[in-house]
Amino acid sequence: MDTSDELSPADRELLDAARQARENSHSPVSNYAVGAALRAMDGAVYSGCNVENIVLSLTGCAEQVAIYKAISEGARRFEAIAVFTQSTPPAAPCGSCRQLLRSWGVSRVVMGNLAGEVSVVRLEDLIPRFFKLLGRVEV
Repeated sequence: MDTSDELSPADRELLDAARQARENSHSPVSNYAVGAALRAMDGAVYSGCNVENIVLSLTGCAEQVAIYKAISEGARRFEAIAVFTQSTPPAAPCGSCRQLLRSWGVSRVVMGNLAGEVSVVRLEDLIPRFFKLLGRVEV
């Protein structure tokens, strides 16, 4: 899907929450602001933005911040995440975030940008052969 006209009201809400979260980005190193909003199975929405540090290994992606925030508030099952950037076309989560999202059961990714472009994909299309520990039950 590549048009915002086909988004459900719930996905529009999620994308708007990601856009709003982007406004809180702390990205002095890259000047690349990212917002994310994660929808739990109960409909609750948790947002996050990227938080950079001069020590890049301490930087947090917006998707990570949203997931950790949701987990810290007791959520454990998720259905979708929206990511909002300035990139054209809309940017997908990085590889590490794709793995994290897959580990927590997220199945859909809604991506949007400042130009109004929107794309919706299944997470398994972004990370078809994800890392999985043998014998471990995923969340």
